[in-house]
This record gives sequence, C-alpha cells and structure tokens, in this order.
Amino acid sequence: MEAEEDLRQNRACPVHAVAQTVQTDEEKAIHEVVENVIWQMAVDRKSTALKQLQGHMWRAAYMTGKIRGQVYQDVIPAITRWRRHGLKVYIYSSGSVEAQKLLFGFSVHGDLLDLFDGHFDTNIGAKVESKSYENIAERIGCHPEEIIFLTDVTREAKAAEDAGLNVAVVVRPGNMELSEEEKNHYRIITSFSQLELSGGV
Repeated sequence: MEAEEDLRQNRACPVHAVAQTVQTDEEKAIHEVVENVIWQMAVDRKSTALKQLQGHMWRAAYMTGKIRGQVYQDVIPAITRWRRHGLKVYIYSSGSVEAQKLLFGFSVHGDLLDLFDGHFDTNIGAKVESKSYENIAERIGCHPEEIIFLTDVTREAKAAEDAGLNVAVVVRPGNMELSEEEKNHYRIITSFSQLELSGGV
C-alpha cells in the first residue's frame, strides 16, 4: 500500500490511519482524503490509482463542458501529415488511458481521437523503465528501432533509448531546463513540424 510505504520512508504525507472500530467524522475524512490527493499531485506521484481518480474527476468536468483539452498548435497538422503518409501514432502517458481519451475527445478543436492508433498508460509499466517501451513495441507489433518516442522528460528518453527506440526531446515553454550534456546527447525539437517522415512515429 502506498500510504504504508510513505510512512516507512518517513515521507511527510498527510495521511491518517484510522481504526475500523472508531467512528469517524465524514467531513474530516473527506478533508483528509482531499489533502492527501493534493499532496500526491504536488509531489507529482506517478500512481496508477491517483491517475484513475483524476480520470473520474476529469470525466465529469469534460462531459459537462467545464473543461476542454488543450493541444499545441503544431500537433494536429503534424499528426495529420504523419498519418497521411501511413505512419501510426500512439500515446504513452502517465495519465490513464481514460484521461487521455477525455483530453483528446473533448478538445478545444473537437474530437481528435481519430488521430491516434492506440493509448498506453502506466499499466504497461513505468515511463522511466526500459521494459515498458519493449512491452509497447511488442504490443503494437514493431521493432524498437522503428519507433520514435517524443517526450519532454529526459529520464523517460533514457529508458526509451535503452530499449532501442529512437528518441526526440520536445522543448516547450515552461519545461524543465536541459543540461548541456542532455542538449548534446538528445535530438531536441521545439515543434512536431521539425520531425521528418523517414522514421516511424
């Protein structure tokens, strides 16, 4: 259990163990759950359970039109072009598959789900583990070297590279600054339009 692991590691998480025999105040319990969820998001925990909870919340917000998915301006034209050339496009995100489908299904540009051939989340493995990328390659029926993986996280880039994938690091406004070593090691792009069509996507 994640909460028990946090306590073992002395991580300062706002979680409280309550004996089953003790009657708890519902409002207090709700407050503590909300506090813990906010803490998990603040530390950017890649928890499948947290992502599922976020998915439930997002579903309600997307369905009612309170929120719409945002995509960078270069994304739709680039993916449309790639698909016109017969390339397949998949999403691999720490966000759940459901959350991905909500974001792209209810975007400011309408339903974009037809742009993608499939979705993967952390159920296939953590994004910083090379085995996850091997699993994806096997699942989609490709050799790793036929795939190009786009990410803005260099730890993910390294894991994908270790699995034999081609990698490009996408630099967007607000992203974490790359070190000189990372800039020299990885292919860096600032727009999807910079990708050529010669490799797999």
